[in-house]
Amino acid sequence: MSIGQNTRNSILDEAIFIASKTGFEALTIGKLSRSVGMSKSGLFAHFNSKEQLQLDLLKAVKKKFIEIVISPSLQAPRGEVRIQVLAHNLIKWDDSGFMPGGCMLHTASIEFEDRPGPQRDFLVFHQRYWIDFIANAASIAIDEGQFRIDLDTNLFAFEFHAIMQSYHFSSHLLNDPQAGSRAMKMVDNLIMHARK
Repeated sequence: MSIGQNTRNSILDEAIFIASKTGFEALTIGKLSRSVGMSKSGLFAHFNSKEQLQLDLLKAVKKKFIEIVISPSLQAPRGEVRIQVLAHNLIKWDDSGFMPGGCMLHTASIEFEDRPGPQRDFLVFHQRYWIDFIANAASIAIDEGQFRIDLDTNLFAFEFHAIMQSYHFSSHLLNDPQAGSRAMKMVDNLIMHARK
C-alpha cells in the first residue's frame, strides 16, 4: 500500500470516528482537516468535495462491515450456527471502538433516507445486499434440513434485521446493559420458530 493510500485510510478512519458521534452532515472538510492536522487544500487532494468525502466514508465503513461481520460468518458452519454468528458479529460491530456512536450505516440511513443522491443510492444497494445475505443464510439452513421447507426467508431476514435495529436503539440511546442478551434471545427465538 502506498504512502498516499495509507494517509487516505488514516483520514477516513478519523472521519468515521468523528461522524459516528456527530453525523455525516456535521462532518466538514474544515473539521476533519483540523482533526488530522492537515490543510483544507491537502484534504481536497484526497476528497474534492464534501459529497465525495461522504461517499468514500461510506465505502470505508462497508469494507469494515465486510471484515467484521460478513467474512467471519462465512467461516462458521452453514445454517443456524452461521445465523447466530452473524448476530454476535453485528453486536460486536455496533459496539466497535472506531465508531463510538454505533453503526455508521444505521446513522447514514437515517440521515439520507429522504435525500435522493449517490449517498442514498449507495445505502439502498448495501442494505438490499445485507438483507438478501440474511435471507440466503436462512435458505441455506433450509437446505441443511435445519429450517422448515415452507419458511418465508424474506420475512425471516426482515425480523432478524428488526432485532438488530432494536439492539442499536436500546444499546446506544437507552444505554440498556441487557440489550445484547435480549437481542440474542430474540434471535434464538426466531431460529426456534424457523425450525421444523
